[in-house]
Amino acid sequence: MTTFDKREEGFEKKFAHDEDLRFKANARRNKLLGLWAAEKLGLSGAQADSYAKEVVMADFEEAGDDDVFRKIRKDLDNNKIAASDLDIRRTMDELMAQAIEQIKKSG
Repeated sequence: MTTFDKREEGFEKKFAHDEDLRFKANARRNKLLGLWAAEKLGLSGAQADSYAKEVVMADFEEAGDDDVFRKIRKDLDNNKIAASDLDIRRTMDELMAQAIEQIKKSG
């Protein structure tokens, strides 16, 4: 194996590792977001956990965060819970940072 091949293999492993971390962080962020929204919806315990799982599953509808945002937006609107789009997006960003930190610590 040449030096180039070793370097390429190293990049491929790093890419795979980074993608795995990104997937885990996204899933964790979505669970935290689901728990945040569940609290606003007045859910607790098993109901909150179940709702958080629905939010995680919503992320598989399409690439990106819009599917998760739409679910949260719709559920809050349907229950007449006041939260601006900016509040939801800001919470998503804050919880992503929190999720990344949690993953780094559990690492």
